[in-house]
Amino acid sequence: MSIDVRVDTTPNPNAIKFTAANKMFDGRLSAKKGDNIGHPLASKLLSLEGVDNIFGYEDFITVNKTFDADWDVLLPQIKEVFNDYK
Repeated sequence: MSIDVRVDTTPNPNAIKFTAANKMFDGRLSAKKGDNIGHPLASKLLSLEGVDNIFGYEDFITVNKTFDADWDVLLPQIKEVFNDYK
């Protein structure tokens, strides 16, 4: 099973919003690199090199990258996390 997401830019060039057709989280989720979080999707996203922090609420998650990370490299990795999510 994978999560189909719509990818939207945000006013912040270091953040991209991913919206799913179904709920991914119960309520609000906020975490930064190094946090010990019990949600498997959030943990996988935070483990990616270049991801700084995430914020999610029910059917969307916003991924913030580090200043030096490149979306051209990071975006395919993030999409792979959604594709492989069970």
